[in-house]
Amino acid sequence: MTTSASVPTGSESAITADGTVTDRLVEANARYAEAFTDPGMDARPVLQVAVVACMDARLDLHAALGLELGDCHTIRNAGGVVTDDVIRSLTISQRKLGTRSVVLIHHTGCGLESLTEDFRNELEAEVGQRPAWAVESFRDVDQDVRQSMQRVRTSPFVPHTDDVRGFVFDVKTGLLREVDPAS
Repeated sequence: MTTSASVPTGSESAITADGTVTDRLVEANARYAEAFTDPGMDARPVLQVAVVACMDARLDLHAALGLELGDCHTIRNAGGVVTDDVIRSLTISQRKLGTRSVVLIHHTGCGLESLTEDFRNELEAEVGQRPAWAVESFRDVDQDVRQSMQRVRTSPFVPHTDDVRGFVFDVKTGLLREVDPAS
């Protein structure tokens, strides 16, 4: 199992003795760039697939799906739900960059299962402005995958909807379970 054991946990701050976490990332990038060579790839994914998934840090999509750099477009957000911005990205991915398949991945133990739309009320009370976006929380992960598949399949902007499939990733086993869109 791949983990990030060196990342601060618990109540530790994002500031370390060597600076911020962002400083660490920039330093890591400098080391990466020293050995980097242009792979000579096109922006078009080799496998002509776009993967929409949750931003959860426990999901290593490339490893879990056996993907290599250049194989797919990866679109991530809280919950992996299909929002207007995901439709925007899928539309560009398909119409301008050649993808034909869409894989949707939600997961067990998602934080959106414990939120409600009241989160928007809390934000409005705290900052004095109501967010324009919906939280997109859910209680039933399978039903939310079905809803996301339906949103992709019925969008007039996404032309290739014959191969849209949805899955739930089990964060304890690493296995994908396919969700039947008709259930």
